Amino acid sequence: MASLKIKKGDTVKVITGKDKDKEGKVLSVNAKKNTVIVEGVNMITKHQKPSAANQQGGIVNREAPINISNVMLVVNGQATRVGFKIEGDKKVRVAKKTGEVID
Repeated sequence: MASLKIKKGDTVKVITGKDKDKEGKVLSVNAKKNTVIVEGVNMITKHQKPSAANQQGGIVNREAPINISNVMLVVNGQATRVGFKIEGDKKVRVAKKTGEVID
């Protein structure tokens, strides 16, 4: 399976959809469905039954998954595409706009 260009903990910018131009931190990545959950983006209201964790139940706001193609990695305040480069024996992510190694 190909490695994904966006990882948990990255800061990303939404490039299309109702939340266009919003930025947030990636909370989780689902590689099988090619989706990410971004903090504060694509908010939905969910009706929850009372449970042990949530005694009251009711209406809860939470983030919904967004397709990974609709977000761009932000490096030094700039949204950039991501490439890969082999450095020594490691494969590292590289920002296409600046040529800077990300991790």
